[in-house]
Amino acid sequence: MEKTEWIRCPVCGNKTRLQIREDTELKNFPLYCPKCKQESLIEAKDLQVTVVKRPETKMSN
Repeated sequence: MEKTEWIRCPVCGNKTRLQIREDTELKNFPLYCPKCKQESLIEAKDLQVTVVKRPETKMSN
């Protein structure tokens, strides 16, 4: 049986709505967190998720 894990938000640490399996590979994947409403670019391989780019704060004029 394939092992699966929930992808956690790199900003707040909560579970997102996505799961990955051992054989899942993601590259430059835009991960959105419904809890903190932030988006991060991630990469995943062998159940290891790494952040490519963290979200920047938006400047208001």
